[in-house]
Amino acid sequence: MTTNLTAIVNARLQGRDGLHSLTVQAGKFGVITPQATSVVAAENELDAAGNLVAPAFVEPHIHLDAAMTAGEPRWNQSGTLFEGIECWGERKATLTRDDVIGRAEQTLKLFAAHGIQYVRTHVDVTDPQLTALKAMLEVKERVAGYVDLQIVAFPQEGIWSFRNGKELMEEAIRLGADVVGGIPHFEHTRDYGADSVRWLVELAHKHDRLVDVHCDEIDDPQSRFLEVLAAEALRLDYGSRVTASHTCAMGSYDDAYCSRLFRLLKLSGLRFLSMPTESLHLQGRFDSYPKRRGLTRVPELLDAGLKVAFGQDSIRDPWYPMGNGNMLRTLDSGLHACHMLGMNWIERSLELITDNGAAALNLQDYGIAEGLPARCIVLQGETPYEVLLGQKPVKASVRDGRVLVDRPVEAPLAGLNLG
Repeated sequence: MTTNLTAIVNARLQGRDGLHSLTVQAGKFGVITPQATSVVAAENELDAAGNLVAPAFVEPHIHLDAAMTAGEPRWNQSGTLFEGIECWGERKATLTRDDVIGRAEQTLKLFAAHGIQYVRTHVDVTDPQLTALKAMLEVKERVAGYVDLQIVAFPQEGIWSFRNGKELMEEAIRLGADVVGGIPHFEHTRDYGADSVRWLVELAHKHDRLVDVHCDEIDDPQSRFLEVLAAEALRLDYGSRVTASHTCAMGSYDDAYCSRLFRLLKLSGLRFLSMPTESLHLQGRFDSYPKRRGLTRVPELLDAGLKVAFGQDSIRDPWYPMGNGNMLRTLDSGLHACHMLGMNWIERSLELITDNGAAALNLQDYGIAEGLPARCIVLQGETPYEVLLGQKPVKASVRDGRVLVDRPVEAPLAGLNLG
C-alpha cells in the first residue's frame, strides 16, 4: 500500500496524554492536535486505533554484505567471533555483485516490513576488488524509496594488519562510503590497534565523514581502545559524529578504571551501540563458569547522559545464525540482559531503537514534530510496556506521507476453553 496520507488519527504519542491527530502535508508532519474522543478515519487518513505512534525504527549496526550466508561454506560451530571471521573469509572469496545485491535487498525488505526506515551497514573492505562495497553503493540508490542507508567502510581483517589496508580504506571513502570504520582489537598488536584508531579518526575528519568503530568486541579487560577513540574524538571536537560499537570489554573492566574512563567518555560525547543478541551469543566463549554476558555497561552509560542504541548486528550470517529483522526482539533481549526491566527503563526503552540510533547516525530531520518528514510507525500497544509485552509486528509504517505497511490490529490471545 502506498497511499498518500492527509492525516493520522486516534494516535497516542509518548509524553502526551490522550489521543492526537497528526496532519500530513507534502510528505511532512503538519499540526499535531489533541482529540477529545476517538474519530472515524476519513479517506486518505490512517487510523492508529489508539495505539502508540513513534518515529520509524533505526537499525544502527548491521552487516548486509554477509546477511543470509549462515552455513556457507560451513557453519561456525564454536560460536566465537574469530571462527566467524574465518568462515566469512572463505565466503568472501566467492562474492559477486548480484550475490551481494540480492541478499542485501532481501534483508532490507524484511527490515522495512518491521518498520525500519534507517539503516547503517558495515561493509567489509578487506577485499582488493571491493566487490561488496561497490554492490552496496548500488543498493543504497535502489532502496532509497523505503530505507535511508549509510555505508561504513569496515576493515574486517584490520587496517594495519591487512596488506594495503590503509589504501583500501581510502579508496572506499573515495568511492562514496559515508562512515569510516575500524576494528582495533583484531589488529596484530596493541600499538597497531591504537595507531589504526588515530589514523581512521583523522581520515574521517579530513573527509567530513562519520566514524563507527568495532571497539573492544572482546571479553579481555586489557582491551582498552575505547579510551583512544574517545581521546581522539575529544581532541578534534568530533564526539557527536563518532560511534563506539560493541565495547564488550567494558563489561569486564574494573570499577576503578571505569570511574576514570567515564569522565573521558562524557567529555568526548561519543555515541554507543550495543548488539545484545549477538554479544550474548559470541562473548563469554572462553569462560567456564561463571560466564560473562559480554555486553557493555548500557544503563550506566545512559545514566551518564550518553546516547546508547541497540542494533541487530547480523541476520543469519557466520557470526549469528538467527535473526528476523524485528527490533522489538532485540530490545526485549537487551533489556533482559542489561537488568533494565524496571518500569523507569521500560517507559523510555523505545529510545534505544529510535532516537538514540538516530543520534548515532547523525540524522538531522528525525522525530515527530511539525515540519519534519512524516516518517513514523504505528505500534501495537498504547504504551511502551504494552508494546514490549505483545511483541507484535508494527501495525503501520509511514514514509514521507506514504503508507508502506498497513496491517490489521492483532487481537489479544483468546483464552483456552478447557471445559
